[in-house]
Amino acid sequence: MNNYNTIVIGGGPAGLACAVKLHKNNVSCLIIEREQYLGGILKQCIHDGFGLQRFKEKLSGPEYAERFVNEVFELNIPFIVNAFVVSIEKKDGYTINVSTVEGIKTYTCENLVLATGCRERTSKQVEIHGSRPKGVYTAGAVQHLVNVDGVIPCKKCVILGSGDIGLIMARRLTLEGVKVEAVYEIMPNPSGLKRNIYQCLVDYDIPLYLSHTVKRTIGYPNLEAVEVMEVDEKLKPIEGTEKIIECDCLIVSVGLIPENELAGRIGVLSDARAKGARCDLDFETNVEHVYTCGNATHVNDLVDYVSESGEVVADAIRDRNDSERKLIDIEVKGRCAYLVPEMIDVNKKNNKRVMYFRSNKILKNATVTMKVDDKEILRRVYANLRPPEMERIVVDYPELSENSKVVFEIEEAK
Repeated sequence: MNNYNTIVIGGGPAGLACAVKLHKNNVSCLIIEREQYLGGILKQCIHDGFGLQRFKEKLSGPEYAERFVNEVFELNIPFIVNAFVVSIEKKDGYTINVSTVEGIKTYTCENLVLATGCRERTSKQVEIHGSRPKGVYTAGAVQHLVNVDGVIPCKKCVILGSGDIGLIMARRLTLEGVKVEAVYEIMPNPSGLKRNIYQCLVDYDIPLYLSHTVKRTIGYPNLEAVEVMEVDEKLKPIEGTEKIIECDCLIVSVGLIPENELAGRIGVLSDARAKGARCDLDFETNVEHVYTCGNATHVNDLVDYVSESGEVVADAIRDRNDSERKLIDIEVKGRCAYLVPEMIDVNKKNNKRVMYFRSNKILKNATVTMKVDDKEILRRVYANLRPPEMERIVVDYPELSENSKVVFEIEEAK
């Protein structure tokens, strides 16, 4: 059988949760995964802390993924691995050509779910000068080397960026006997979760230097050192602050970007703020019958919410009818870095819907409001809002029309 109601591209936590819920909703589906095994990035995340929201217990990444993978097997949900999507065509639904170990295979579906996750920014994207020596890795690449392949790539390293994966790898490498010289962050505040700052750096006496960056690499063909510098409030290097740090490894942990190449090929619009696919409250994109979920939509802090979005999509596909959609944008104001979802289909009965947002700076006693036609439908006061920490809210929407004006705002206390 090559025809399904829904095809889910991506077998990580979002795609797995979506497929399991689709099956329970009596919707036929197929999972397409490019790696050898299902589970996504969780396979290499051996630290605990996953599943606290969903399962009320601390699980490692593989343990969290295993719960969904086991359901896929128990429910006999079809999936293919080592499979790369070559092309997607719109023909009375969607025709998907997939490169597999057995050659090119073609599948058709009515609904398409993009659960493709996210990718890391590289050293070239942050303009580190120098040659291209061996020993420069992204944090995720080092995590795979150590936790999956059992390879320790260095003896002494420097980490650029205080993203969560980099912080976790600082601790992991220290436990494996690697000397982590320091973590350098270009921003004046850490970009990782506060708990990771303490559990991964403070507890292991690893220094964190804020308003610092790596200017260039030194050495060829192997990395021998890096040059670090302080930066000013405009993030420009300050001359005279150069320092040479000897190391044989530079780990870059400077952020994640939703993987939306496939989405762009079929006309899905991306959001300038969240960087992922724009979607309505059902996570359906501007392209009909194409949905997005998980880190392909925006980068989540907790895998529990990645799975949650996949299940929202599954329920939306079950309940979807062919009535015409009328999409309106949610206006974002104030200190909001991004809001997801970004659109509302006013022809749907929206009621209580989950939304996710981040502030664009550290705020004390901030007020979050949602207004429809100048009438306030939500107000919440936060003692603290930090850009690294995603917030989740439930909004109870009234009946809307295509002329409705919906505004989300974060106001800073004066």
